Amino acid sequence: MHIWILGSDTGNHNKMSRHTGNFREEVDRKTPQPLIGFFLRLIREKPLGIAGGSVLAIMLFAGIFANLLTPYGMNELHLIDRFAGPSSKYLIGADQLGRDILTRMIHGARISVIVGLGGTSVAVVVAALIGVPSGYFGGKYDMVLQRLVDALVAFPTLLILLTLMSTVGRGMIQIILVMGILHGIATSRITRSAVIGIKENDYFQAAKAIGITDLRLIIRYVMPNIMAPLIVMFTVAIGSMILWEASLSFLGFGLPPDVPSWGGMLNHEGRLYMEMKPALALWPGLFLTITVYSINMFGDAVRDLLDPRLRGIGR
Repeated sequence: MHIWILGSDTGNHNKMSRHTGNFREEVDRKTPQPLIGFFLRLIREKPLGIAGGSVLAIMLFAGIFANLLTPYGMNELHLIDRFAGPSSKYLIGADQLGRDILTRMIHGARISVIVGLGGTSVAVVVAALIGVPSGYFGGKYDMVLQRLVDALVAFPTLLILLTLMSTVGRGMIQIILVMGILHGIATSRITRSAVIGIKENDYFQAAKAIGITDLRLIIRYVMPNIMAPLIVMFTVAIGSMILWEASLSFLGFGLPPDVPSWGGMLNHEGRLYMEMKPALALWPGLFLTITVYSINMFGDAVRDLLDPRLRGIGR
């Protein structure tokens, strides 16, 4: 009798296990993946963020397919059409050398995308390389490193950028590296703060107590848990990179004059011929303003959704 009851309990347990397993499979099937769920929340809760992300997607598309979207070369001259107005041939007009303004604006989007994404990628890597060891090891190492970071942040950013660009020379690679390294050093304090917060968690202390090495702790427990701040840093910094590049090009320390940067167009065409043809200054400034504003809106939306403390605040 006792054996029969035990067998019945075992059978019931197996049935319950099968039922629980089926239930979990159904829940997993119905539950959206984290990335899909994130985008669904972004659409539902942050309409401005979706609008900003759409502008960023359009810029990426225009940058990748710039040669296919434009009927002219970015430096193709038509001197007979100097200062031509909007027409079927030039949709938003031509500049002082007869170059199609729309073509140069689209190629300028490519420059902005490359500089924005490239500089931000370098900044995130530098911020992680400085902030993670600083927050993890602490002590004198952290104190010395952070004092150096504070000393760098104390100087105006534009002044440092102008000094470094005048030293390394003009060019796309130089701009990406200089802006990325400088921004990464300045934002490494965010990464450091995130690492210090992770060290206070019980799971981290337990893993350290059983003798896991520092390298494995950083790779397995620290890096995955600071991805949210790094992603937010990445999205927010793109607009700053584009604006910095435009400022450098406007001041003559950025890209060469033949490269259609929006900041360079404001300096060379817009500033010199503003009274004769205001559109030469209007279009680069308008594209730059809309792009930076849209990217900032997208970055703020991503930050609000990834930071639990900000969920439900603002729309």
